[in-house]
Amino acid sequence: MTASFSNLSLAEPLARAVAEMGYESMTPIQEQAIPVVLTGKDVMGAAQTGTGKTAAFSLPLLQRLLKHENTSTSPARHPVRALVLLPTRELADQVAQQVKLYAKYTGIRSTVVFGGIDMKPQTAELKKGVEVLVATPGRLLDHIEAKNAVLNQVEYVVLDEADRMLDIGFLPDLQRILSYLPKQRTTLLFSATFSPEIRRLAGSYLQDPVTIEVAPPNATASTVEQHFYSVIDEDKRRALCQIVRQRGIKQAFVFVNSKLGCARLARSLERDGLNTTALHGDKSQDERLKALAAFKAGEVDLLVATDVAARGLDIKDVPAVFNFDVPFNAEDYIHRIGRTGRAGASGLAVTFVSNTDGRLVADLEKLLKKKLEIEPVEYEEDRPRGRINDGRRTWREHGETGDPRDALDAPPRERAPRAARPPAAPKDPFFDQPYEAPADATPAWEASAKPANRVSANIKPKRKVAALFKAAT
Repeated sequence: MTASFSNLSLAEPLARAVAEMGYESMTPIQEQAIPVVLTGKDVMGAAQTGTGKTAAFSLPLLQRLLKHENTSTSPARHPVRALVLLPTRELADQVAQQVKLYAKYTGIRSTVVFGGIDMKPQTAELKKGVEVLVATPGRLLDHIEAKNAVLNQVEYVVLDEADRMLDIGFLPDLQRILSYLPKQRTTLLFSATFSPEIRRLAGSYLQDPVTIEVAPPNATASTVEQHFYSVIDEDKRRALCQIVRQRGIKQAFVFVNSKLGCARLARSLERDGLNTTALHGDKSQDERLKALAAFKAGEVDLLVATDVAARGLDIKDVPAVFNFDVPFNAEDYIHRIGRTGRAGASGLAVTFVSNTDGRLVADLEKLLKKKLEIEPVEYEEDRPRGRINDGRRTWREHGETGDPRDALDAPPRERAPRAARPPAAPKDPFFDQPYEAPADATPAWEASAKPANRVSANIKPKRKVAALFKAAT
Protein backbone atom coordinates (compact mmCIF):
# COMPACT_ATOMS: atom_id res chain seq x y z
CA MET A 1 0.00 0.00 0.00
CA THR A 2 1.34 3.44 -0.94
CA ALA A 3 2.15 5.68 2.01
CA SER A 4 0.51 9.06 2.37
CA PHE A 5 2.17 12.39 3.07
CA SER A 6 -0.11 12.76 6.05
CA ASN A 7 1.81 9.90 7.72
CA LEU A 8 5.14 11.76 7.60
CA SER A 9 4.46 13.99 10.60
CA LEU A 10 5.75 17.03 8.74
CA ALA A 11 5.71 20.40 10.47
CA GLU A 12 2.47 22.30 10.02
CA PRO A 13 3.86 24.90 7.57
CA LEU A 14 5.30 22.18 5.34
CA ALA A 15 2.20 19.98 5.58
CA ARG A 16 0.00 22.92 4.59
CA ALA A 17 2.17 23.69 1.54
CA VAL A 18 2.19 20.04 0.48
CA ALA A 19 -1.59 19.85 0.79
CA GLU A 20 -2.00 23.00 -1.31
CA MET A 21 0.14 21.47 -4.03
CA GLY A 22 -2.17 18.47 -4.17
CA TYR A 23 0.30 15.89 -2.88
CA GLU A 24 -1.43 12.88 -1.34
CA SER A 25 0.40 9.59 -1.94
CA MET A 26 4.18 9.36 -1.96
CA THR A 27 6.14 7.88 -4.85
CA PRO A 28 8.48 4.95 -4.08
CA ILE A 29 11.60 7.15 -3.94
CA GLN A 30 9.85 9.59 -1.60
CA GLU A 31 8.53 6.79 0.60
CA GLN A 32 12.00 5.30 1.08
CA ALA A 33 14.24 8.39 1.02
CA ILE A 34 12.36 10.90 3.19
CA PRO A 35 12.50 8.86 6.44
CA VAL A 36 16.23 8.18 5.93
CA VAL A 37 17.07 11.85 5.23
CA LEU A 38 15.11 12.88 8.32
CA THR A 39 17.52 10.80 10.39
CA GLY A 40 20.50 12.73 9.01
CA LYS A 41 22.16 9.83 7.15
CA ASP A 42 23.89 10.12 3.77
CA VAL A 43 21.80 8.79 0.88
CA MET A 44 22.64 7.47 -2.54
CA GLY A 45 19.32 7.34 -4.37
CA ALA A 46 18.46 6.04 -7.83
CA ALA A 47 15.04 6.35 -9.41
CA GLN A 48 13.52 6.84 -12.81
CA THR A 49 13.30 10.43 -13.90
CA GLY A 50 9.98 12.07 -13.09
CA THR A 51 9.35 10.08 -9.92
CA GLY A 52 9.59 12.96 -7.44
CA LYS A 53 13.25 13.08 -6.39
CA THR A 54 12.99 16.85 -5.75
CA ALA A 55 10.40 16.40 -3.00
CA ALA A 56 12.33 13.38 -1.69
CA PHE A 57 15.26 15.57 -0.64
CA SER A 58 13.63 19.02 -0.28
CA LEU A 59 10.94 18.23 2.26
CA PRO A 60 13.17 16.45 4.82
CA LEU A 61 15.86 19.14 4.46
CA LEU A 62 13.36 21.91 5.13
CA GLN A 63 11.99 19.93 8.07
CA ARG A 64 15.46 19.73 9.64
CA LEU A 65 16.24 23.39 8.88
CA LEU A 66 13.17 24.66 10.72
CA LYS A 67 15.26 24.79 13.90
CA HIS A 68 17.23 27.65 12.28
CA GLU A 69 14.09 29.56 11.30
CA ASN A 70 14.10 33.20 12.45
CA THR A 71 12.65 36.56 11.48
CA SER A 72 15.86 38.56 11.84
CA THR A 73 16.76 40.91 9.00
CA SER A 74 20.48 40.46 9.63
CA PRO A 75 22.22 38.45 6.87
CA ALA A 76 24.45 36.88 9.53
CA ARG A 77 21.39 35.12 10.96
CA HIS A 78 20.68 33.51 7.58
CA PRO A 79 23.84 31.66 6.49
CA VAL A 80 23.71 28.97 3.81
CA ARG A 81 22.67 25.76 5.55
CA ALA A 82 21.74 23.58 2.56
CA LEU A 83 23.38 23.54 -0.90
CA VAL A 84 21.69 21.89 -3.90
CA LEU A 85 23.87 21.44 -7.01
CA LEU A 86 22.38 20.71 -10.43
CA PRO A 87 23.88 20.39 -13.94
CA THR A 88 21.69 22.77 -15.99
CA ARG A 89 20.20 26.22 -15.59
CA GLU A 90 16.66 25.11 -16.38
CA LEU A 91 16.77 22.31 -13.82
CA ALA A 92 18.23 24.62 -11.18
CA ASP A 93 15.46 27.16 -11.77
CA GLN A 94 12.81 24.44 -11.60
CA VAL A 95 14.12 22.98 -8.32
CA ALA A 96 14.38 26.46 -6.80
CA GLN A 97 10.75 27.14 -7.63
CA GLN A 98 9.71 23.87 -5.98
CA VAL A 99 11.72 24.66 -2.83
CA LYS A 100 10.05 28.08 -2.60
CA LEU A 101 6.62 26.44 -2.81
CA TYR A 102 7.49 23.92 -0.09
CA ALA A 103 8.89 26.66 2.19
CA LYS A 104 6.04 29.06 1.44
CA TYR A 105 4.73 29.17 5.02
CA THR A 106 8.12 29.04 6.75
CA GLY A 107 10.72 31.70 7.43
CA ILE A 108 13.41 29.80 5.52
CA ARG A 109 14.93 31.79 2.68
CA SER A 110 16.08 30.28 -0.61
CA THR A 111 17.51 31.51 -3.88
CA VAL A 112 19.06 30.17 -7.09
CA VAL A 113 22.23 31.14 -8.96
CA PHE A 114 23.14 30.00 -12.47
CA GLY A 115 25.06 31.31 -15.45
CA GLY A 116 23.87 33.12 -18.54
CA ILE A 117 22.42 36.12 -16.69
CA ASP A 118 23.77 39.11 -14.78
CA MET A 119 25.39 38.33 -11.41
CA LYS A 120 24.25 41.56 -9.72
CA PRO A 121 20.67 40.50 -8.82
CA GLN A 122 22.02 37.15 -7.60
CA THR A 123 24.64 38.92 -5.51
CA ALA A 124 21.97 41.12 -3.92
CA GLU A 125 19.95 38.03 -2.92
CA LEU A 126 23.00 36.31 -1.47
CA LYS A 127 23.96 39.40 0.53
CA LYS A 128 20.54 39.36 2.21
CA GLY A 129 21.23 35.85 3.51
CA VAL A 130 19.63 32.53 2.47
CA GLU A 131 19.37 29.15 4.15
CA VAL A 132 18.88 27.09 0.95
CA LEU A 133 21.06 27.80 -2.07
CA VAL A 134 20.29 26.10 -5.40
CA ALA A 135 23.08 26.48 -7.95
CA THR A 136 24.94 25.24 -10.96
CA PRO A 137 28.63 24.56 -10.26
CA GLY A 138 30.19 27.16 -12.57
CA ARG A 139 28.21 30.16 -11.37
CA LEU A 140 28.53 29.10 -7.73
CA LEU A 141 32.32 29.15 -8.06
CA ASP A 142 32.05 32.67 -9.51
CA HIS A 143 30.17 33.81 -6.39
CA ILE A 144 32.59 31.99 -4.08
CA GLU A 145 35.57 33.72 -5.70
CA ALA A 146 33.74 37.06 -5.46
CA LYS A 147 33.10 36.29 -1.75
CA ASN A 148 29.35 36.56 -2.28
CA ALA A 149 28.71 33.03 -1.03
CA VAL A 150 30.20 31.64 2.19
CA LEU A 151 29.69 27.91 2.67
CA ASN A 152 31.40 27.25 6.01
CA GLN A 153 28.08 26.56 7.80
CA VAL A 154 26.56 24.17 5.25
CA GLU A 155 24.94 21.17 6.92
CA TYR A 156 23.37 19.47 3.88
CA VAL A 157 24.64 19.00 0.32
CA VAL A 158 22.52 17.58 -2.49
CA LEU A 159 24.06 16.41 -5.77
CA ASP A 160 21.08 16.01 -8.09
CA GLU A 161 21.52 14.42 -11.54
CA ALA A 162 25.10 13.71 -10.53
CA ASP A 163 25.80 11.48 -13.53
CA ARG A 164 24.95 14.34 -15.87
CA MET A 165 27.30 16.67 -14.00
CA LEU A 166 30.10 14.18 -14.53
CA ASP A 167 29.19 13.71 -18.20
CA ILE A 168 29.54 17.41 -18.97
CA GLY A 169 32.83 17.78 -17.11
CA PHE A 170 31.79 19.25 -13.75
CA LEU A 171 33.90 16.88 -11.64
CA PRO A 172 36.77 19.41 -11.06
CA ASP A 173 34.22 22.10 -10.16
CA LEU A 174 32.45 19.72 -7.77
CA GLN A 175 35.72 18.87 -6.06
CA ARG A 176 36.54 22.56 -5.60
CA ILE A 177 33.09 23.35 -4.21
CA LEU A 178 33.12 20.42 -1.80
CA SER A 179 36.52 21.55 -0.51
CA TYR A 180 34.88 24.75 0.81
CA LEU A 181 32.32 22.80 2.86
CA PRO A 182 32.63 21.54 6.45
CA LYS A 183 33.79 17.96 6.83
CA GLN A 184 30.84 17.12 9.04
CA ARG A 185 27.78 17.34 6.84
CA THR A 186 25.00 15.22 5.35
CA THR A 187 25.48 14.47 1.63
CA LEU A 188 22.66 13.27 -0.61
CA LEU A 189 23.34 12.00 -4.11
CA PHE A 190 20.38 11.48 -6.43
CA SER A 191 20.45 10.32 -10.02
CA ALA A 192 18.31 8.46 -12.53
CA THR A 193 21.21 6.15 -13.41
CA PHE A 194 24.21 4.75 -11.59
CA SER A 195 27.59 4.23 -13.21
CA PRO A 196 31.04 3.22 -11.90
CA GLU A 197 32.04 6.91 -11.91
CA ILE A 198 29.05 7.80 -9.75
CA ARG A 199 29.89 5.05 -7.29
CA ARG A 200 33.49 6.29 -7.07
CA LEU A 201 32.21 9.82 -6.41
CA ALA A 202 29.92 8.50 -3.70
CA GLY A 203 32.76 6.57 -2.15
CA SER A 204 34.87 9.72 -1.96
CA TYR A 205 32.36 12.15 -0.48
CA LEU A 206 29.60 10.11 1.19
CA GLN A 207 30.02 8.49 4.60
CA ASP A 208 28.40 5.07 4.91
CA PRO A 209 25.50 6.04 2.60
CA VAL A 210 22.16 4.30 2.50
CA THR A 211 21.58 3.08 -1.06
CA ILE A 212 18.01 3.41 -2.32
CA GLU A 213 17.05 1.94 -5.69
CA VAL A 214 13.34 1.92 -6.36
CA ALA A 215 13.61 0.62 -9.95
CA PRO A 216 16.00 -1.58 -11.92
CA PRO A 217 19.07 0.42 -13.01
CA ASN A 218 18.59 2.24 -16.31
CA ALA A 219 14.95 1.16 -16.58
CA THR A 220 12.40 3.07 -18.59
CA ALA A 221 8.93 3.93 -17.34
CA SER A 222 6.41 1.19 -18.05
CA THR A 223 3.76 3.75 -19.01
CA VAL A 224 5.74 4.96 -22.06
CA GLU A 225 4.96 3.32 -25.41
CA GLN A 226 8.28 3.03 -27.30
CA HIS A 227 8.76 2.73 -31.06
CA PHE A 228 11.90 2.61 -33.20
CA TYR A 229 11.51 3.43 -36.89
CA SER A 230 14.02 2.88 -39.68
CA VAL A 231 14.20 6.21 -41.53
CA ILE A 232 16.84 7.75 -43.79
CA ASP A 233 18.04 11.18 -42.72
CA GLU A 234 16.25 12.97 -45.57
CA ASP A 235 12.85 11.52 -44.55
CA LYS A 236 12.98 12.05 -40.79
CA ARG A 237 11.09 15.33 -40.87
CA ARG A 238 8.45 13.85 -43.16
CA ALA A 239 8.01 10.86 -40.83
CA LEU A 240 7.75 13.12 -37.78
CA CYS A 241 5.05 15.29 -39.35
CA GLN A 242 3.10 12.20 -40.43
CA ILE A 243 3.14 10.65 -36.94
CA VAL A 244 2.13 13.95 -35.33
CA ARG A 245 -0.77 14.25 -37.76
CA GLN A 246 -1.91 10.61 -37.56
CA ARG A 247 -1.89 10.42 -33.76
CA GLY A 248 -3.24 13.94 -33.23
CA ILE A 249 -0.33 14.91 -30.98
CA LYS A 250 -0.79 18.40 -29.56
CA GLN A 251 2.61 18.82 -27.89
CA ALA A 252 5.92 16.99 -28.00
CA PHE A 253 9.63 17.22 -27.31
CA VAL A 254 11.91 16.67 -30.31
CA PHE A 255 15.48 15.83 -29.30
CA VAL A 256 18.51 16.27 -31.56
CA ASN A 257 22.23 15.83 -30.94
CA SER A 258 23.62 19.20 -32.08
CA LYS A 259 22.85 22.87 -31.56
CA LEU A 260 23.04 23.63 -35.30
CA GLY A 261 20.72 20.75 -36.14
CA CYS A 262 18.33 21.93 -33.45
CA ALA A 263 18.03 25.42 -34.92
CA ARG A 264 17.69 24.15 -38.50
CA LEU A 265 15.03 21.58 -37.64
CA ALA A 266 12.98 24.14 -35.70
CA ARG A 267 12.95 26.47 -38.71
CA SER A 268 12.00 23.62 -41.07
CA LEU A 269 9.13 22.43 -38.88
CA GLU A 270 7.91 26.01 -38.59
CA ARG A 271 7.74 26.16 -42.39
CA ASP A 272 5.76 22.90 -42.33
CA GLY A 273 3.06 24.69 -40.36
CA LEU A 274 3.92 23.45 -36.86
CA ASN A 275 4.30 26.03 -34.09
CA THR A 276 7.86 25.29 -33.03
CA THR A 277 10.59 26.75 -30.84
CA ALA A 278 14.21 25.73 -30.21
CA LEU A 279 16.07 25.21 -26.94
CA HIS A 280 19.85 24.76 -27.00
CA GLY A 281 23.03 26.01 -25.37
CA ASP A 282 23.72 28.83 -27.83
CA LYS A 283 20.55 30.66 -26.83
CA SER A 284 20.69 33.24 -24.07
CA GLN A 285 19.24 32.31 -20.72
CA ASP A 286 16.35 34.71 -21.25
CA GLU A 287 15.51 33.07 -24.59
CA ARG A 288 15.68 29.62 -23.03
CA LEU A 289 13.37 30.55 -20.17
CA LYS A 290 10.90 32.18 -22.58
CA ALA A 291 10.89 29.07 -24.79
CA LEU A 292 10.15 26.85 -21.79
CA ALA A 293 7.45 29.19 -20.53
CA ALA A 294 5.74 29.23 -23.94
CA PHE A 295 5.85 25.42 -24.12
CA LYS A 296 4.44 25.05 -20.60
CA ALA A 297 1.64 27.50 -21.44
CA GLY A 298 0.67 25.46 -24.52
CA GLU A 299 1.60 28.24 -26.95
CA VAL A 300 4.13 25.99 -28.72
CA ASP A 301 3.41 22.61 -30.33
CA LEU A 302 6.94 21.23 -30.64
CA LEU A 303 9.97 22.03 -28.48
CA VAL A 304 13.08 21.07 -30.45
CA ALA A 305 15.92 20.68 -27.97
CA THR A 306 19.36 19.29 -27.34
CA ASP A 307 20.02 17.24 -24.21
CA VAL A 308 20.05 20.47 -22.20
CA ALA A 309 16.30 19.81 -21.80
CA ALA A 310 16.55 16.05 -21.28
CA ARG A 311 17.35 16.14 -17.59
CA GLY A 312 14.78 16.68 -14.90
CA LEU A 313 12.52 19.26 -16.58
CA ASP A 314 9.06 18.68 -15.16
CA ILE A 315 6.46 19.73 -17.71
CA LYS A 316 3.19 17.97 -17.05
CA ASP A 317 1.01 16.21 -19.60
CA VAL A 318 3.49 16.13 -22.50
CA PRO A 319 2.08 13.24 -24.58
CA ALA A 320 5.08 12.42 -26.77
CA VAL A 321 8.84 12.56 -27.20
CA PHE A 322 10.63 12.21 -30.55
CA ASN A 323 14.28 11.23 -30.73
CA PHE A 324 15.06 12.81 -34.09
CA ASP A 325 18.64 11.59 -33.54
CA VAL A 326 19.63 8.52 -31.54
CA PRO A 327 21.52 9.95 -28.52
CA PHE A 328 25.31 9.63 -28.49
CA ASN A 329 25.16 8.61 -24.83
CA ALA A 330 22.79 5.67 -24.38
CA GLU A 331 21.82 6.78 -20.86
CA ASP A 332 20.45 10.02 -22.28
CA TYR A 333 17.72 7.94 -23.89
CA ILE A 334 16.35 7.19 -20.40
CA HIS A 335 16.22 10.88 -19.58
CA ARG A 336 14.78 11.96 -22.92
CA ILE A 337 11.79 9.65 -22.84
CA GLY A 338 11.33 10.51 -19.17
CA ARG A 339 9.89 13.85 -20.31
CA THR A 340 6.65 12.00 -21.12
CA GLY A 341 4.62 9.51 -19.13
CA ARG A 342 5.30 11.41 -15.90
CA ALA A 343 3.45 10.83 -12.63
CA GLY A 344 1.85 7.63 -13.93
CA ALA A 345 0.44 9.14 -17.14
CA SER A 346 0.81 7.36 -20.48
CA GLY A 347 3.22 8.64 -23.12
CA LEU A 348 4.71 7.93 -26.52
CA ALA A 349 8.43 7.77 -27.35
CA VAL A 350 9.47 7.57 -31.01
CA THR A 351 13.09 7.14 -32.12
CA PHE A 352 14.22 7.50 -35.73
CA VAL A 353 17.08 5.15 -36.62
CA SER A 354 19.17 5.74 -39.77
CA ASN A 355 21.57 3.31 -41.42
CA THR A 356 24.55 5.00 -39.69
CA ASP A 357 23.22 4.45 -36.16
CA GLY A 358 24.22 0.82 -35.77
CA ARG A 359 26.76 1.40 -32.98
CA LEU A 360 24.42 3.74 -31.06
CA VAL A 361 21.57 1.22 -31.29
CA ALA A 362 23.87 -1.53 -30.04
CA ASP A 363 24.81 0.63 -27.03
CA LEU A 364 21.12 1.25 -26.38
CA GLU A 365 20.31 -2.46 -26.54
CA LYS A 366 23.12 -3.17 -24.10
CA LEU A 367 21.78 -0.54 -21.69
CA LEU A 368 18.15 -1.69 -21.92
CA LYS A 369 19.17 -5.36 -21.99
CA LYS A 370 16.82 -6.25 -24.80
CA LYS A 371 16.74 -6.48 -28.59
CA LEU A 372 15.11 -3.48 -30.19
CA GLU A 373 12.52 -4.01 -32.89
CA ILE A 374 13.17 -1.56 -35.75
CA GLU A 375 9.95 -0.91 -37.66
CA PRO A 376 9.62 0.42 -41.22
CA VAL A 377 7.67 3.61 -41.89
CA GLU A 378 4.80 3.50 -44.34
CA TYR A 379 4.35 6.95 -45.78
CA GLU A 380 1.03 8.29 -46.92
CA GLU A 381 0.78 9.31 -50.54
CA ASP A 382 1.72 12.93 -51.06
CA ARG A 383 -1.65 13.68 -52.72
CA PRO A 384 -4.95 11.79 -52.80
CA ARG A 385 -5.59 9.71 -55.88
CA GLY A 386 -7.72 11.16 -58.66
CA ARG A 387 -6.22 14.63 -58.36
CA ILE A 388 -4.06 16.29 -60.96
CA ASN A 389 -1.52 19.08 -61.06
CA ASP A 390 -1.87 21.43 -64.03
CA GLY A 391 1.60 22.95 -63.62
CA ARG A 392 0.72 25.48 -60.96
CA ARG A 393 0.85 25.34 -57.17
CA THR A 394 -2.82 24.36 -56.81
CA TRP A 395 -4.29 20.87 -57.08
CA ARG A 396 -7.77 20.13 -58.34
CA GLU A 397 -10.01 17.22 -59.15
CA HIS A 398 -9.99 15.88 -62.68
CA GLY A 399 -12.34 17.97 -64.81
CA GLU A 400 -12.57 20.83 -62.31
CA THR A 401 -11.83 24.30 -63.64
CA GLY A 402 -10.52 27.34 -61.87
CA ASP A 403 -10.66 31.06 -62.51
CA PRO A 404 -11.82 31.65 -66.13
CA ARG A 405 -9.61 34.74 -66.24
CA ASP A 406 -6.60 32.45 -65.99
CA ALA A 407 -5.26 31.58 -69.41
CA LEU A 408 -4.89 27.91 -68.35
CA ASP A 409 -8.58 27.74 -67.35
CA ALA A 410 -10.03 29.80 -70.20
CA PRO A 411 -12.23 27.87 -72.65
CA PRO A 412 -10.48 27.03 -75.89
CA ARG A 413 -11.02 29.57 -78.63
CA GLU A 414 -11.80 28.77 -82.25
CA ARG A 415 -8.80 29.31 -84.41
CA ALA A 416 -9.10 31.73 -87.29
CA PRO A 417 -8.49 30.21 -90.72
CA ARG A 418 -4.99 30.76 -91.96
CA ALA A 419 -4.43 32.97 -95.02
CA ALA A 420 -3.34 31.25 -98.23
CA ARG A 421 0.39 31.24 -98.80
CA PRO A 422 1.76 33.27 -101.76
CA PRO A 423 2.96 31.21 -104.75
CA ALA A 424 6.60 30.19 -104.69
CA ALA A 425 9.06 32.18 -106.89
CA PRO A 426 10.44 30.45 -110.02
CA LYS A 427 13.77 28.72 -109.53
CA ASP A 428 16.96 29.67 -111.44
CA PRO A 429 19.03 26.57 -112.28
CA PHE A 430 22.30 28.62 -112.19
CA PHE A 431 21.95 29.28 -108.46
CA ASP A 432 21.21 25.64 -107.76
CA GLN A 433 24.57 24.48 -109.14
CA PRO A 434 27.54 24.05 -106.72
CA TYR A 435 30.53 26.40 -107.00
CA GLU A 436 33.42 25.19 -109.18
CA ALA A 437 36.72 27.11 -109.23
CA PRO A 438 38.55 27.69 -112.58
CA ALA A 439 41.28 25.18 -113.32
CA ASP A 440 44.11 27.82 -113.67
CA ALA A 441 43.10 29.91 -110.66
CA THR A 442 45.68 30.36 -107.88
CA PRO A 443 44.33 29.95 -104.37
CA ALA A 444 44.00 33.21 -102.49
CA TRP A 445 46.13 32.04 -99.60
CA GLU A 446 48.97 31.12 -101.97
CA ALA A 447 48.74 34.37 -103.94
CA SER A 448 48.99 36.48 -100.81
CA ALA A 449 51.66 34.37 -99.14
CA LYS A 450 54.79 36.31 -98.20
CA PRO A 451 58.33 35.13 -99.05
CA ALA A 452 59.59 32.70 -96.45
CA ASN A 453 63.12 34.24 -96.23
CA ARG A 454 62.11 37.86 -96.09
CA VAL A 455 64.41 39.90 -93.81
CA SER A 456 63.52 43.24 -92.30
CA ALA A 457 65.42 46.23 -93.64
CA ASN A 458 66.21 47.29 -90.08
CA ILE A 459 68.27 44.18 -89.40
CA LYS A 460 71.92 44.48 -90.35
CA PRO A 461 73.55 41.47 -92.01
CA LYS A 462 76.20 39.60 -90.06
CA ARG A 463 79.85 40.50 -90.77
CA LYS A 464 82.05 37.77 -92.00
CA VAL A 465 85.06 37.19 -89.71
CA ALA A 466 88.12 35.07 -90.56
CA ALA A 467 88.31 31.84 -88.65
CA LEU A 468 91.10 31.55 -86.11
CA PHE A 469 91.57 27.85 -86.68
CA LYS A 470 91.28 25.77 -89.72
CA ALA A 471 88.59 23.25 -89.56
CA ALA A 472 89.81 19.68 -89.41
CA THR A 473 89.24 17.63 -92.49
